[in-house]
Amino acid sequence: MEEKQMKQEKEYDVVILGAGPAGMSASIYASRYGLKTIVIGREIGGMANYAHKIENYPGYEGSGTELMKKFHKQATGFGAEFLNDDLIDIRKEKGFEVITSRKERIRTKTVIIALGTSKRKLNVKGEDEFLGKGVSYCATCDGNFFRNKSVAVIGGGDAACKASELLSNLAKKVYMLTRENDTCEAVISRELKEKKNFELLCHATPIEIKGKEFVEEIVVEVGKGEKGIPKLKGLKVDGVFIEIGSLPVSDICKILGIKRDKEGYISADSENFATNVSGIFAAGDVVKSKLKQVVIAAAQGARAAKSAYDFISKR
Repeated sequence: MEEKQMKQEKEYDVVILGAGPAGMSASIYASRYGLKTIVIGREIGGMANYAHKIENYPGYEGSGTELMKKFHKQATGFGAEFLNDDLIDIRKEKGFEVITSRKERIRTKTVIIALGTSKRKLNVKGEDEFLGKGVSYCATCDGNFFRNKSVAVIGGGDAACKASELLSNLAKKVYMLTRENDTCEAVISRELKEKKNFELLCHATPIEIKGKEFVEEIVVEVGKGEKGIPKLKGLKVDGVFIEIGSLPVSDICKILGIKRDKEGYISADSENFATNVSGIFAAGDVVKSKLKQVVIAAAQGARAAKSAYDFISKR
């Protein structure tokens, strides 16, 4: 990319990558500390938008989307700026230089990485073909399109259970397909099993998603027959919701040699959330944590912002 094609360089104290709970919390704290702050993110709210109901964030009960709107309003109120864009490059030059897909050039003293996670894919035939045509990774976003229809939810954890619970209030029939036994929270599992339109199929492995223009069927392996030949079962469904976990969005770390663990999560110390690269901090789901919740991400974002402030103050 030629320099003359770039826009005029802007300067900030802190650039926050990611506009989810961690990134927006960091922006609130950083701007209150008097740091010139900008948040770069494609989607305000991030994965929190997929939570149709949050009831364990202190002082709040409602949708994830509405909570994220409150975060955003508070951050902008303190002076934080938001840029709806994607990061394509980052260089360590007299601090850091960030370059976005729209050719914005931003120089900053510190960086907070709060890019979160992305949905894990099944990688089965038909998944990509029917994306947006019956295949979805967000029951909260797309559930209303399947009122009085039949759907399958893939996954055995809390996310799959919560998606099944939401869909059971909308759809005619909900199949929940798990490779293992039911592993979601006992209270959610009990509520689901009491619903007449819900059916749990354990030890069911998705093989293919089929249809013409839209999803019409999902083929699953339900065991082995004679000579180890797979037993297949076709379920007539209009939608397939994939809830099998997430992957950290941390590929940008390769550019500056930021350390990650074998799963791709950023290695940051638990006190300051500092990475191995001086001036770069990380917070939220992109950092390894046993409990991934909005309140945890927000707390980490606040701590990372304080660390960025301390880093700048000492210099």
